[in-house]
Amino acid sequence: MPLRLGEVAPDFNAQTTEGNINFHQWAGDKWVILYSHPSDYTPVCTTELGMTAKLKEEFERRNAKAIALSVDDLDSHMGWIKDIEETQEVKMNFPIIADEDKKVAIAYDMLHPEADAKFTVRSVYIIDPQKKIRLTLTYPPSTGRNFHEILRVIDSLQLTDNYSVATPVNWEDGEDVVVSPSIPTEDIPDRFPKGHKVIRPYLRTTPQPNRKTDTL
Repeated sequence: MPLRLGEVAPDFNAQTTEGNINFHQWAGDKWVILYSHPSDYTPVCTTELGMTAKLKEEFERRNAKAIALSVDDLDSHMGWIKDIEETQEVKMNFPIIADEDKKVAIAYDMLHPEADAKFTVRSVYIIDPQKKIRLTLTYPPSTGRNFHEILRVIDSLQLTDNYSVATPVNWEDGEDVVVSPSIPTEDIPDRFPKGHKVIRPYLRTTPQPNRKTDTL
């Protein structure tokens, strides 16, 4: 059964390129990006793993870290890492799970028989520090994942968890946000002293509350 947003991410023990882990213990109090690959030595995934390594500081700035998964074995992973480091000009700095028995893939609904029952589909999960699933995505084999979008979603989730706001279309960190409909317009000045705009009674915007900006 597919995992739903808000559910606790399944825990598991696994062998990885950085040693054996218990997933929940490894995650600790961090946000986690867990994403899967059909198999090792796949071209699109090679570029994605390289980009993830390059973005480590960006993930750390958001109290986040990444972990990848493939159903191939650990020896295969270690060989693939050499290719990734050489072709993408990076040093791998996060683990890849060796899920030979497919236990993790099954728990996270990463096996789609209509695609190929032997390999995991290209899924992404964002998991918060309470171990709850906050985003799920599945990409087609031919389309590389956009990790800047994944960072953008983490920015949005961390902001909206702490303030009664939502982020509008194409929002980027530092831009105006939407005030929650549950807040009466007359209460906005007290809640959001930087100012606000009333575009419609149900559509009110305010500067991002956790950033230093000029008032409207």
